[in-house]
Amino acid sequence: MVGPRAWIGGLFNRTNNRRNEKFINYTLTPPQEHELQRLQERLQTPFDESRLDHQESLRALWHIAFPDVALNGLISEQWKEMGWQGPNPSTDFRGCGFISLENLLFFARNYPASFRRLLFKQDGNRATWEYPFAVAGINVSFMLIQMLDLFSDKPRCLPGINFIRILGEDEKAFDVLYCIAFELMDAQWLGMHASYMEFNEVLKVTRLQLERELSLEDVHRIQDLPSYNLLYQ
Repeated sequence: MVGPRAWIGGLFNRTNNRRNEKFINYTLTPPQEHELQRLQERLQTPFDESRLDHQESLRALWHIAFPDVALNGLISEQWKEMGWQGPNPSTDFRGCGFISLENLLFFARNYPASFRRLLFKQDGNRATWEYPFAVAGINVSFMLIQMLDLFSDKPRCLPGINFIRILGEDEKAFDVLYCIAFELMDAQWLGMHASYMEFNEVLKVTRLQLERELSLEDVHRIQDLPSYNLLYQ
């Protein structure tokens, strides 16, 4: 079930980076600029296994996922049960940093029903070779960062521009969007009757759908996205 290190961060390296010039000339409002800077600071924070707060976040994720199972340690074969690639999850975070753990924790705490449904693959006609939950989550974070052009001074694509408008009003917009994207990815997985080797294609289809939804004129909040209705609390 667990794939090579190339799974993380390598799925979208060949993404088409052409920019649409008509979206370049716009100005961020002070709230938008502030929230974008805060989000970019999060994006630049690596996972540091020596930091106590990072260790506690990892333990918290385990205890939410498996409340009745004692964790033997931050390096343990148990982590594979959650879909990490090996006994030390910290090696997987190198592809996306601490924000990918924050995203998973936010998902677990705010939409526990959705989190557990996806973690334990509870719904639908599942494939023999399923996607590994935790590593898939890291790839969802990575996909959103690229899709929204978040490492730029300001996004230069319509979905990214509209997202920043939303972010200026809602500091949790990225975290909620992550939860939507993870649910949407699983829905696409089931709809495409996909298996392990098709995960990359499923993420591409998920990205295209999110780009369409974030380009709609009547989307003013993350909750306005049609795919928001996939989430369970």
